[in-house]
Amino acid sequence: MARMRERAAQWVMMHEHPFTIVEEEGFNLMQKSGMPEWEKISRTTNKKDCVSVFEIEKKKLMNVLKNKRVLSFVHIDPPHTGVQIADSVYKCLKEWGIENKEFTISVDNASSNDVEIKTLRENFSVTRRLVCGGKLFHVRCCAHILNLLVQDGLSKIKDIVKKIHDSVWYIKQSESRVQIFSQIVQQLQLPSRKLILDCKTRWNSTYEMMVIALQFKNVFPRFKDRDSGFIYSPSDEDWEKVQKVCDILGVFSTVTNLISGSDYPTSNIFLNEVFRIKKMLDKKAIDENEFIRVMVKKMKEKFDKYWGECNLLMSIAAVLDLRYKMRVIEVSFPRLYPESEARANITKLRDALYELYKEYVEEFHSSNNEENVGMSMSTQMNVGTEAHTYGEFDLEHYLIEDEDIHSEKSELDCYLEESRYVCQPGTNTFDALVWWRANIMKHKILSRMTRDILVIPITTVASEATFNAGGRVIDPYRSSLSPTTVEVLLCGGDWCRNLHGIKKKSKTEEKLEIDLSIN
Repeated sequence: MARMRERAAQWVMMHEHPFTIVEEEGFNLMQKSGMPEWEKISRTTNKKDCVSVFEIEKKKLMNVLKNKRVLSFVHIDPPHTGVQIADSVYKCLKEWGIENKEFTISVDNASSNDVEIKTLRENFSVTRRLVCGGKLFHVRCCAHILNLLVQDGLSKIKDIVKKIHDSVWYIKQSESRVQIFSQIVQQLQLPSRKLILDCKTRWNSTYEMMVIALQFKNVFPRFKDRDSGFIYSPSDEDWEKVQKVCDILGVFSTVTNLISGSDYPTSNIFLNEVFRIKKMLDKKAIDENEFIRVMVKKMKEKFDKYWGECNLLMSIAAVLDLRYKMRVIEVSFPRLYPESEARANITKLRDALYELYKEYVEEFHSSNNEENVGMSMSTQMNVGTEAHTYGEFDLEHYLIEDEDIHSEKSELDCYLEESRYVCQPGTNTFDALVWWRANIMKHKILSRMTRDILVIPITTVASEATFNAGGRVIDPYRSSLSPTTVEVLLCGGDWCRNLHGIKKKSKTEEKLEIDLSIN
């Protein structure tokens, strides 16, 4: 029964159910039929069980932070100033005992976040030295930057977006109109999908709305023949524009999904993806349709403004990917920047790369010296069979130092001189982290540096998905929940889903599933 109560608590947190669900008759009948010893539990008991699960998982998490997890979910009283946010972040880091281990912080481009990062950088600099002098500390959310590009582009084509929106809106306002539309879809033997409306603050929902509407472009004029009140039907020329817009937004959608992943490294792939966007924009900038040229021009202006702010970390990460190395910098930078600026940025990147590597070399030797001292003291107390272990370790340490002194080339030099890894055509299964782990003996220091760089998330999408869940957890009927209880539900839900290998669906995925099931 205790085990079943624990499972019930995990179920409530994983799927964001209310505590009262365990009091429902149907739930208890189901449990009783499968387990005659089942005893009905109250909402209060279930809440206590959720807190217990939260505390157990929190202790596990404090012992080992191997993967990405939601560590804290806190309430901040207004006004939400940058300094106030910085204080809240530091408090969370202090609670978890990791206030001296931060490498980078990923945030979107809100002005308050700029103040937050500045405050945290100054605070950390007082007590310790930030990696690479703090040059990599601030990571701007790449998905948010792409969002700014798209939003600027969409602002130039409001008319065509409004036509599609109004057409879909009109049909969805009445069940009878939806039925007529569905009948025409069946007559034309088109794939059965439901029209969706966009959310004005989410460009990808606008893209999805237009993509789905485009599949039914032959349905709208037939619907107009059956409904005299339908005055929004787009023309053939409109649909051509929609197709061109979707071709552009499709690239942004693919890139956004790739760099927003949380199950694989993303920092090393961004340079390749941003280069894909630049190449596409350059091509579309000379499109025969002025409508598209105006849209792309606005996007290119925003691209040039924001790309320089997020290039250093992602460029270093790309160099540490076997498929790219320095060659990706030498090829992409001249196409991303003017010639003189490209040369300057390549030099800046190389200097930062070697500066970072030098810090890891110093840290490596420092840690080895500390381990030597500790081992020496232990061998003085335990002479005998264990004594030879210290000797081997000590010899290995001096061998490494000797190699550093007499070798003209560092691990980084040797790595950069090696040929890049070329994937087989049609395969995309290369995992940079797996390669570095397999070659850790060959690149003892560089592998440590690469591990730390490649695991950095370059978007805030994962954390925002958690905050988006707040509206479901704190609905109008549960608004009296305390901040502590909300943290238990949101963090505990994230930990339990990870414990059982359950991937949380995005709002878009949930909405599309609902639309498809209804259809």
